[in-house]
Formats: sequence, C-alpha cells, structure tokens
Amino acid sequence: MTSSIDRRYLLRVSGALGILGTAAPFALQLAAAGSAAGDSAPDYKALVCVFLYGGNDGHNTVLATDSDSFGRYFAARNTGADPIALMPVGTAATPVGQTSGVTGRVATQRTPEAWGGVLPITPATAQAVPAGTNATSRTFGLHPFLAPMKTLFDQKRVAILANVGTLIQPTTKAQYVAKSVSIPANLFSHNDQQSTWQADAIEGAQLGWGGRMGDMLANMNGTSTLFTAVSVSGNAVFLSGQSVIQYQLSTGAAPAVAITGAQGGSLFGSSVAPSKVKDLITDTALASNFASDYAGIVSRSIGATSTVNAAFTQPIVTGVAAPSTYTNPITGNAETNTLALQMQTVARMIAAGQTLGVKRQVFFVSLGGFDTHDTQNTTQPNLLAKLAHAFAYFDTALSNVGGLDRRAQVTTFTASDFSRSFTTNGDGTDHAWGSHHFIMGGAVKGGDIYGQYPTIGVDLAGFSNPDATGNATIPTVSVDQYAATLGNWFGVSPAALDLIFPNLKNFGVRNLGFV
Repeated sequence: MTSSIDRRYLLRVSGALGILGTAAPFALQLAAAGSAAGDSAPDYKALVCVFLYGGNDGHNTVLATDSDSFGRYFAARNTGADPIALMPVGTAATPVGQTSGVTGRVATQRTPEAWGGVLPITPATAQAVPAGTNATSRTFGLHPFLAPMKTLFDQKRVAILANVGTLIQPTTKAQYVAKSVSIPANLFSHNDQQSTWQADAIEGAQLGWGGRMGDMLANMNGTSTLFTAVSVSGNAVFLSGQSVIQYQLSTGAAPAVAITGAQGGSLFGSSVAPSKVKDLITDTALASNFASDYAGIVSRSIGATSTVNAAFTQPIVTGVAAPSTYTNPITGNAETNTLALQMQTVARMIAAGQTLGVKRQVFFVSLGGFDTHDTQNTTQPNLLAKLAHAFAYFDTALSNVGGLDRRAQVTTFTASDFSRSFTTNGDGTDHAWGSHHFIMGGAVKGGDIYGQYPTIGVDLAGFSNPDATGNATIPTVSVDQYAATLGNWFGVSPAALDLIFPNLKNFGVRNLGFV
C-alpha cells in the first residue's frame, strides 16, 4: 500500500537532512519563505530545548530527602551487584579504597560511597506532603555531581518541575490500573516517547511543538524566518513546523556553516566550474515543479549560509567565549563538554540575532547516553556533570553578550524520553514514566520546585504508593502543561496553544507559573 505524500512534505524531509560544517558539498537546508510584511517586535525571546536522549533517571537527579522518602529510596536502590543508591545529605565522601560507614562497602571512584552525600536544596515554597509519605515536611537534594546546578538553583536562576511526563488527561493509579482513561501509546518505547515529548504523537509525527510555536511567531522575524527554528544537534521533529523548517548548524568552530565548492576558486581544475555548478543547482526554470522548488530551496540555503557566516564574524558573536573543559567525575580527567559546545553555538546565534533581524527563535540541543540499563554508576554521573557544567556555562555566556545581559530573554529547559524504574536491576535501571526537569533563565522564577513531588517507594506489604504503579511513577504534570507554560512566556496566544496541544483542554491548569 502506498500513501500520498505532498511535494511540500517531501521537500521538508529532504531538506532536514542538510549537512553540517564541511561534511558534504552543499548545506541543503530547508527554509520557510520569509514573511514580506513581518511584524516589528520590541523584544527578543528564545526557547532552548535540551533533550536528554535515553531516559534520564529522575530518581537519582532530584531526590526527596525527608527520612521516610529517603529510607524507601535507599532500601530499594542499595541492592544488587552494583548498588546505585546515593548517600544521604551530609555524608562525607569515603576515600577510595576505604570502607564506607554507611554501606560497609569499600569505596571506588565509580561507586556512590566515594562521591559524598546528596546536595541539599531548599525550595522557596514548601512542598505539600502527599498521601503515602510519612513526614511533617519534605526536604530535597540533587545528585552529588550537580553542584553547578545547585548553585544556579540557590541563586534562583534554575527551577525544577517535578513529576512531568506524557499524558492525555489527568491519570490516577486507580484509573491506570483499571484502564479507565486514555494513556499515551507505547509508553516505554524510546522512539515513541521521544517523539511524544517533542511532537505530542508517536514516532512518525511530522510536526513538533517547537516548530509549531515558530509557525505562530515567525512573522516577527521579518524576512529572516529561516532562522526561527535552529538545531545544533541534527534533525529533530521538535523543530518541524508547517511553514517553519529547522535550520541546522555545526558546533563550536567557525564558520557556522561551510559550503565546499560553491564558494571555491576552482572545481575539477576549472576556475569557472564552481559558478556553473551553482547555476545548475539553483536553476528554477525547470519543467518539474519538484525540481524547481528544490532548486529554489538550494538557492536560499546558499544565500542563508553566507548570511550566517558573515554574522558570525561580528565582534558581538566572536566575543562569546568558548566553554572550559569539565572534570569527568569517574576518571578525574579534564574533558571537552560536547553539550557545552552546542550551547556555545546557540549563544553565538543569539548574539547574531540583531544582525540577522530575528525576534523569536527556538533552539534544540541534546545529550545522549541516558539509557542506563547497565553500569549506571559510571554513566549517569558523568552525563549529569556535563549537563550542570553546560547550564552554568550558558548562563555565564548570556550574562554578557556585547555588554548586555541577555538571560531574561532566553529560557532553557530539559526534556527526556521518560524516567527510570524506581528499583535497580542490579547495576542499572529500566524504562519508566514521570520524571523531574530543570528550567533556567532570567525570567524563570527559580529556586523553587513546581508541581507535586510524588510519594517515593514501590508497593510492599503494608504500603501502597498512590503515585506509582510497579516501578513507574505516574506523572502529575503533563508535557502539554510544561510546554504551554513555556509557550505562554514565548508569546504564543492561548488559542494557538490549544491548536498545538489538543489535549491541553483536559487539564485544569494551563500555566504552571514557573516563568
């Protein structure tokens, strides 16, 4: 069976595969047509999605540390061949080779005993104590290698959104068990949940909510709509819109995008060949509509590349400092942080915004490797160290862009497939559901935890967790609510948000208030 695919969609898909840097002859990147009568905008705003591919373990990222919650946590995770339970707040790091007074095990650099206790944080607003938690108040902490994130939280520059995940409607444990409500399809599938987070639909979705927000506000970018949705991490459905198509950039080194041959002085030994090839591939006077449209897109892409590269030579852009190395907490070595390099490119693009004439931009960066079925103790700590280092770098970079503090104009947020199972499988964790995420920016009401942090623990004799089924915590905040709150700040109208998120109407709270 064949399906009908329109010419515009085929062009979108082919252009999304545009090359980066010097990897191929031409940067064939799809562009939305510029709005000839673009509205003027008095300000600039950017959303930056940091996607953690593989499903980050939220239980070891943001922890409830009151004695009842931590006791259940520690009992569940301090088991197996390679226990993954973090040490309690205030626990001194056990020197490598010595025996921990908490666990009775010999510490190595790759075990939690050597890392010291969970880092305490104090939310500005006291969290309600949920049913099933035996505590008079709740306290919280972060993974030991999230120290830069703790600093940002304490400075009220970062907020935490608790227990968010893909939902169609509010769902309780009883409803989930009874199958009396609709739930997202393929809950524990990486590809489907990555797509549902980014596009509100399983794998195969064509439109992402970042791109759809770009659609709604692209006219604010005048004739520069090509730069509305920008990926520094390859093709992502998150940035695919109906008219706005993601523009892909390479990371780190200049130029931003390089086209080999088209701007060269010779090709196949001929000095005129480059211009002749360019004429051929940009010729729109063709009988085939597809070929004519494709040539037009190539022509715009070549022009856009020149525009971006020229903008990236401006002092305000070159003045964005490169990130420092970070210390891999497992090896102790100083290493390059690939996520921070992506954030540098985003910061440079933001700095170039005035030259490019853009007022609204959506960015996508990512960090992979969070599928920690095995060896979680050597994998997640290093990834979280990268995340925290990149956030701290980006905050600093935006604090002085050409002498201006741009942090209030940029909101950065994390997303991931799902969280991990509450119990360990021996040396790792498996696929689960609700998780906790970070939001950073000058407009963010930081230093607080939004949403209800759930009760901790799996069902045991005498204890039934109302917030979890099996090993999976049921989200109490939907991705739609999370995204709509960001969209409201970005300037997307309530009516447009309803179009982008059809399930938003099912939730009583549309704005979570963190920005």
